Amino acid sequence: MVDAARQQVAGVYHRQVGDILVTALHDGYQDAPLSTVHGMAEAEAAAMLRAAFRPVPRRTNVSCFLIRSGGRVALVDAGCGPSKPTVGRLPANLAAAGVAPGAVEAVLMTHLHPDHFGGLSDGAGTAAFPHAELALHEAEHAYWHDDAAMAAADPARQKMFFQGARTHLAPYAARTRLFSSGEVFPGVTALPLPGHTPGHTGFLVASGGASLLLWGDIIHVQELQVPRPEVTMAVDVDPDQAITTRRRVFDQVATDRQAFAGAHLHFPALAHLARTPQGYALVPDAFTLALEGDAP
Repeated sequence: MVDAARQQVAGVYHRQVGDILVTALHDGYQDAPLSTVHGMAEAEAAAMLRAAFRPVPRRTNVSCFLIRSGGRVALVDAGCGPSKPTVGRLPANLAAAGVAPGAVEAVLMTHLHPDHFGGLSDGAGTAAFPHAELALHEAEHAYWHDDAAMAAADPARQKMFFQGARTHLAPYAARTRLFSSGEVFPGVTALPLPGHTPGHTGFLVASGGASLLLWGDIIHVQELQVPRPEVTMAVDVDPDQAITTRRRVFDQVATDRQAFAGAHLHFPALAHLARTPQGYALVPDAFTLALEGDAP
């Protein structure tokens, strides 16, 4: 048994966006070998991580985002579920944020990878969010339900990704809504960001002149992919398109001074991107004890 005095406090962090409250919820982290990083030598990746005082092999945060808008409640992604000891914290942190699973009206999926869909159900047919509509991009749903695409994948990916997605989505079959773009929840607009997966989607939360882009998996390892946007991940379905999308999003958020949050940025996963002579630098939001509006 873990000594309670040695456990970290709840992973809950709020950000006010106009009249909308966005809450980052920590689900945990995953360690993965550097063989999952493509586009640079493993030795170089290890050196960059060590220079940034980060663990080797790579450690990747997993966050979900709660949206409270107009008296309604949505969740962006559902985390990993209890698949390993370092993840599965979403239910506890959702409770710490004062929200019961039954109060979640919609789960907005950025895409269907296990660290995003694993917390949707228990894998045996019971939905974790019993009253929630499940919303995802039509191309995402089509790809992971494509038998030909599944047959072309290696056996491990067939089981973990294709079969896993189908299993965890099944309890929501009667209340699944597919979209291509546009408003998907009050104050929340879906923005297709393909490459990592065919229907990978970001969500722009906007209210009262303030906005926050929940960009999904634009990056997985910020110490590597911010300075080197051409670095991809083994799980990218279309690596070339993922690079193109990442470069476009980097340019957009830096030019517009757009606040953003990412599932795999270090918790609480809120930041801006600044231009530098070398490219870009990621600037984490300053911690605040009181809710504030969008940063200038």
